[in-house]
Amino acid sequence: MVTTANLLAKKSMHQVQALNEGQIQEHLAVVAGWNVEDGKICRIFSFQNYYETLAFVNAIAYIIHTEDHHPDLTVTYNRCAVKFNTHSVNGGLGGLSENDFICAAKINAVYAHTFV
Repeated sequence: MVTTANLLAKKSMHQVQALNEGQIQEHLAVVAGWNVEDGKICRIFSFQNYYETLAFVNAIAYIIHTEDHHPDLTVTYNRCAVKFNTHSVNGGLGGLSENDFICAAKINAVYAHTFV
């Protein structure tokens, strides 16, 4: 059973096996605010101003670096869209792995602790 606590305790590792649809749905259930779009998990985080948006980007940069799992980021004045997928799964074709959800859980924790 996947829980937020399990994901927060894990570290991203090299993945070659993509999650199946059932596993994706099970993981999505524990990372609030994330959904699947075009084969990536995505969430838009909202802020009061550009300063807060950049502070969030800087805060998650540490997680991204430590986990060695890098999302697509779109930064605007008061929003940051974060999108994860794993390029190494499905024989290099990409897909979703547990790493995506580990990072999503950790980013959610930063956002909830600092910006909510």
